[in-house]
Amino acid sequence: MNAPHLPTNTAALGRYRMMRRIRSFEERVGELFLKGESAGSMLHLSIGEEAVVGMTDAMQAGDTFTTHHRGHGVFLGRGADPKRMMAEIAGKEDGYCRGKGGSMHIADRALGHLGANAIVGGGIPHIVGAGITYRNGGTGQISVAFFGDGAMSQGILYESMNMAALWHLPVIFCCINNQYGMGTRVDRSAGHRDFPARAAAFGLNTARADGADVEAVHDAARTLVQAARDGKPGYLEIDAYRFYGHARMDKSPYRTADEEATGRARDPLSAARTRLSAHGLATDDDLTLIDAEAVTEMDAALSHAIAATPPALSTMFQDVYAPGTPAPRPQAERLTAILSEGARA
Repeated sequence: MNAPHLPTNTAALGRYRMMRRIRSFEERVGELFLKGESAGSMLHLSIGEEAVVGMTDAMQAGDTFTTHHRGHGVFLGRGADPKRMMAEIAGKEDGYCRGKGGSMHIADRALGHLGANAIVGGGIPHIVGAGITYRNGGTGQISVAFFGDGAMSQGILYESMNMAALWHLPVIFCCINNQYGMGTRVDRSAGHRDFPARAAAFGLNTARADGADVEAVHDAARTLVQAARDGKPGYLEIDAYRFYGHARMDKSPYRTADEEATGRARDPLSAARTRLSAHGLATDDDLTLIDAEAVTEMDAALSHAIAATPPALSTMFQDVYAPGTPAPRPQAERLTAILSEGARA
């Protein structure tokens, strides 16, 4: 890993601000879950992985992406409105998917989000299709798949890498290696853990960056992004540590307190703050103001989500099926019909 260049004041502050917003969003959405106000029974936080901003910041307007089930930070980094995100996770009408996607299935094509996916590796092949479109159309866009280290053992990843290299697609495979697939540590699930070497075997440009250093991630990402636009697909591994368990209620009994303390000491947010101060790019007052603004913004998002209106029952089947597909008969109607048929038999 090469030492990253010294960022400009504006760029570095912008990345710090986004990381701070992601951290505050995750803290508040965790509260939403604990209050019983979120839709669904699971919530996956990305606290400790905020340096992914180095990748999202290297992308341009019009670039697209997919995420895994832990993708809140990625979407915020690409411009998502935290109020609409929080409302979506709360299952409310004004969420990005009108409350029907929840935390693990948010999508918004207007911002380039081709979909979050709860299936391990499920969103990876989508960028191959997007890449074909961009290459054939000469649009200059790229597409990025964000996924965790658990997906490194999925066959669909390698099929996608092979196609991307074979057809010179403008795509990047971005693995946020937080060391765990659910509760299984990576060294207990992967026989060969040099993941960039696996990608290089398919002919991809590869890089690994310290997930505690957002500028290192950004430097590696910029190089890969430019090469991808020129038709050379890439692979980036961000070496991070997941601060909390697989899901919000997971108390991580499979990790020791010492391990968690060591991992949390690699806090990308604290490291970015220290860097900005050490290089005179921001004062403590500047950073404290940014922190306070993020907390205020996410407090408002949390309140908005709780107060927002849930979708009407009559809209249950809207937006779920392809346009033109006849809506299924309501459950009560189908049940009545079945019982009537049974009575006649």
